[in-house]
Amino acid sequence: MPVSPAPASPVSVPTPLVVSAATARLWIGGTMLFALLAYYFIGVDQGAFSVFGGDMHLHEFVHDARHLLGFPCH
Repeated sequence: MPVSPAPASPVSVPTPLVVSAATARLWIGGTMLFALLAYYFIGVDQGAFSVFGGDMHLHEFVHDARHLLGFPCH
């Protein structure tokens, strides 16, 4: 007794995301700002150059990430 093949399921084609140039510039600018802030707080902020003065709480909060990423801090 032959087995009939299963009915073919419809194939969906992904639609590309279309973004205007102004929206793309906003996303790129926001991403760059976030990246620079993250770089500062993880890589640069330590005591003397701290935005928060001599407070070391932020430095200690990201201390292990600094070592993982290769930033010296001692």
